[in-house]
Amino acid sequence: MLRIFYFASLRERLQTEGESLVRPDSVFTVEQLRDHLHNRGGVWSETLGSEASLLYAVNQELVRPDAKLGDDDEVAFLPPVTGG
Repeated sequence: MLRIFYFASLRERLQTEGESLVRPDSVFTVEQLRDHLHNRGGVWSETLGSEASLLYAVNQELVRPDAKLGDDDEVAFLPPVTGG
């Protein structure tokens, strides 16, 4: 089962800090997971749309959108941060 976490503004917009999800048969990468969640519609579509710039982590390591997912991975979606 995938453990999915949403951080900062994503957590606020989605009104959840995370969830568990059985990896759908059609989801093999982080980007495909994002698309799957986006297709829920409503706030999910607005928050996880392709125009939203996001960072991804799998098992606490930053990864590219094409990173492969295993059935029991921990996935984090993070908004980009700015420093100053």
